Amino acid sequence: MSIAYLDHPACLRHNMGTGHPESPARLYAIEEQLRTLMNFMRHYEAPKATHQQLARVHDVNYIDQILNFNEKQGATYLDPDTVLMAETPEAALRAAGALIHATDLVLSNQHQVAFCNIRPPGHHALRAQAMGFCFFNNIAVGVAHAIEAYGLERVAIADFDVHHGNGTEAIFADEPRVMLCSSFQHPFYPGVGADTVSDHIINVPLPAGTRGDEFRDAITNQWLPALHEFAPQMIFISAGFDAHENDEMSMMCLQADDYTWVTQEILAIADKYAEGRIVSTLEGGYDLQALAQSVAAHLEVLMRI
Repeated sequence: MSIAYLDHPACLRHNMGTGHPESPARLYAIEEQLRTLMNFMRHYEAPKATHQQLARVHDVNYIDQILNFNEKQGATYLDPDTVLMAETPEAALRAAGALIHATDLVLSNQHQVAFCNIRPPGHHALRAQAMGFCFFNNIAVGVAHAIEAYGLERVAIADFDVHHGNGTEAIFADEPRVMLCSSFQHPFYPGVGADTVSDHIINVPLPAGTRGDEFRDAITNQWLPALHEFAPQMIFISAGFDAHENDEMSMMCLQADDYTWVTQEILAIADKYAEGRIVSTLEGGYDLQALAQSVAAHLEVLMRI
């Protein structure tokens, strides 16, 4: 089965201002890089997530705050880096909706793997708070859908973005059906996660300057044993590529080959326990060339080519 590729033009229209690193140029760079790979993927436009689907992981008043935004208000800063604009509500709905549709495509056996090339990203979004460029927690919306609509009992999230997915952790902190494995630079934004104690949240804080061999050792020693013990029925990936050596957003030193490696390890877990079922979604990555090359490396593994 081919891989499902989900996007939507609304995700390009969300623009938080000149010079903002989380810009539409990120998706354009990825699309250009993937031209030769598109023959291996089936394209889908992301639907809008419904209010009910969002409410599985977000406070209803917060959802209404985002969706009822009036463009006459002008740019509204929900935190210093996260700006609500006229085009944001639809983009946020489509980004979350991509995870819903991707989950449906995989769990209905139409595709074994899906990749959501969407923005705004999501893993910092809390139940009732936007932060870190994120409005709705896209991956949490997808995971909750897999559990509520399909009755899955063990769902894993692998998050290798350079920033800790604090929103995802907070949403699933008391949900043993979800295992979150997260690697991130520490100390670094958002400044949490290193002290988490949980049998289903496996956080791997890494110091600035971490190189590929150190990253691989940490994943091998901490993520993989936990994932084998958990035996997930499906895996979601928060695919952030901002730990790349060329990305000025962080001080990590990963290369595209490291994203190839970690994707191979995740795929092996999925093949063993989850019938190969994976939904991956874009999170961070701000050096356009490094981002595009890293996404391509990630997808080549998921396509098994």
